[in-house]
Amino acid sequence: MKNQQGSSRNSSGVVAAVSAAVVAVSGGVAWLTWQSNNPPTPPQSSQTLNQPGRSTTTQPGQEQTANVYWLKDNGKSLELAPQPVKIAAAQPNQVLEKAFESLLAGPTEGSDSTTIPKGTKLLGLTVNNDEIRVNLSEEFTSGGGSSSMVGRVGQVVYTATTVNPKAKVYIDVDGKKLDVLGGEGVVLDQPVTRESFQKDYPL
Repeated sequence: MKNQQGSSRNSSGVVAAVSAAVVAVSGGVAWLTWQSNNPPTPPQSSQTLNQPGRSTTTQPGQEQTANVYWLKDNGKSLELAPQPVKIAAAQPNQVLEKAFESLLAGPTEGSDSTTIPKGTKLLGLTVNNDEIRVNLSEEFTSGGGSSSMVGRVGQVVYTATTVNPKAKVYIDVDGKKLDVLGGEGVVLDQPVTRESFQKDYPL
């Protein structure tokens, strides 16, 4: 009787062990099956990869060098003297507007001078291919003799053509074409280029 009970307990133990093994194997198979159907997701990276040819940084305004023209006494006569200024701008209009801001503010150092009257303002500036139209305030025509008038025209023409030296310049005052400049009647034949200025308006 005792042997029967012992063998019964042994049989129960074996059945339990086999059952546990079956459960374990089934669980393993199920886990492997789930893994194969659901591959692990790679961890998200905090870094953003840049696509080739595409930059994530914003480029600053392109810096260009323009010349502002002052008058310099060379001992015999006046001559136009360029002063380079660095301007952060991409379009020709922006470059010239900044250059004229410097021109109308006047020279800050050195022996260079200007005959453009103080208080002259830039009312407008347009660039159309090789034509540049500069609209200045009424102060531009005030004061000075003929040499002063010619000097200021040269400063405007040369500064306006700093980006394109071959360009034609039209000068307006308060939106009207400037035909005669100053009390001494300097006739301005427009458009004015660097070449025509050197020929027709010697300093």
